[in-house]
Amino acid sequence: MLEALYALPLNLSLFVFLLGCVALDLLFGDPRDWPHPVRLIGLVLNRIENRARGSRLGPLLAGGLVTLGLALGCAWLVDLLTGLPLAGEMLALYLGYAGLALGCLLRETEAVLNLLESGRLAAARAHLSGLVSRDTEDMNEEEVLRALGETLAENFNDGFVAPFFWLSLLGPAALWAYKAVSTVDSMWGYRTERFEKLGKAGALADDALAWLPARLSALLIWLAGRISGLAAPWKDIAADARTMDSPNAGWPMSAAAHTAGVSMGGPTRYFGQIKDKPPLGPLGVTWTAGGVRRMRRIIVGAAMLAVSILTVLGSALAWWTL
Repeated sequence: MLEALYALPLNLSLFVFLLGCVALDLLFGDPRDWPHPVRLIGLVLNRIENRARGSRLGPLLAGGLVTLGLALGCAWLVDLLTGLPLAGEMLALYLGYAGLALGCLLRETEAVLNLLESGRLAAARAHLSGLVSRDTEDMNEEEVLRALGETLAENFNDGFVAPFFWLSLLGPAALWAYKAVSTVDSMWGYRTERFEKLGKAGALADDALAWLPARLSALLIWLAGRISGLAAPWKDIAADARTMDSPNAGWPMSAAAHTAGVSMGGPTRYFGQIKDKPPLGPLGVTWTAGGVRRMRRIIVGAAMLAVSILTVLGSALAWWTL
């Protein structure tokens, strides 16, 4: 039963619970001095990386078992904690809020923009380096703005829509199973000699779990743009999204690029090597702080649509299954 998955008694309605998680995320984000669950998952992955790579099973199978074990272990632990008497409701609210990253994403984006607008390019690069995996040391202002816009669009799904999708439909345990897989992908899912095999299962699992949320993210961005009077052809969004190597990342990025009227893709430096990423959106548009802010407003509108739609769907599903 869905109520058991949430481990929440009926006196804390699902509707209020979901809105509360979003409100806490927007208000507090990710306090740096709190022991965030994702950091704990990352610590586990760091501790077992060498052991998994050197396993007799081989890195491919060992990586798959680590991914499965972490996902199931996180789901079990969250279900146990949220089912505790008295403390369970508060733990469920914290774990629901901690799995979302919209507030942090919006604040960090604004911080980089403010640094750029005050003429502090070096500080903006340094701050951006904590948000992206690409090399930021030698970026000019437009490259910083492009990287900021691209990570804002991509992480709208990875950091908010996908986790909120699993939270609203199946509860905190499902959310943290997804976050465990997503963390494996973030830390091990690189196509390098070191991680190609070890992170393969995590990358594939993340692709599968984020497949529907990524397309929902694109649709919500497109709808938010239409509501704001920024019409973008859906066929162009879909066509560009399919050119990306990732089956999911291109969807919110393409939707944001076309809706906000900005150019994404092109040469990008990762770990000292240049990768030529497919172009998304209108070609040749110069990045400005105004373009990033316009995209940010669209993302906020899309997030509010996501909250409205998924909260209603989750509440209806919970009511139907009781």
